[in-house]
Amino acid sequence: MGPEVRALTVAARPTAVVARVTTWPEFPSLWKQLLDQVYAFLPGSGVRQTGHNVMLYLDDRPSVEVGVEVDGPFTPTGPVVASSLPAGEVATAVHRGPYQGLGQAHRAVLAWCEAHGRAPAGPRWEVYGDWREDPADLETEVYYLLRP
Repeated sequence: MGPEVRALTVAARPTAVVARVTTWPEFPSLWKQLLDQVYAFLPGSGVRQTGHNVMLYLDDRPSVEVGVEVDGPFTPTGPVVASSLPAGEVATAVHRGPYQGLGQAHRAVLAWCEAHGRAPAGPRWEVYGDWREDPADLETEVYYLLRP
């Protein structure tokens, strides 16, 4: 049985990210480099990390934003820009366990959308919970913005 999926309305959450258009085969070797750029930017930037690591997929190319939740807007420096996770109605599920299993949560959300006659709007994202040494204890929230 897959993760429970529910619909809810979320507010936009400010992020500091590096945006990139990539390919699915390239992305697994790229995301850590992009996240490292954000973490190198944070000290002395005047912006404070308030939440977790995030990956926002704007489309299926994929056009991605990799970064962290922050306390508000800031002046971009180098590749790091201010962005936000989308606001609106979403379908969401929590994946518990190793990151390799995240596809199960994505499939569960898409199956829920189909079963409930709801269409994803395009953007989808993952919010990574606090790091745990045991991969079985990891939690990742998966969100799909829904069309009205």
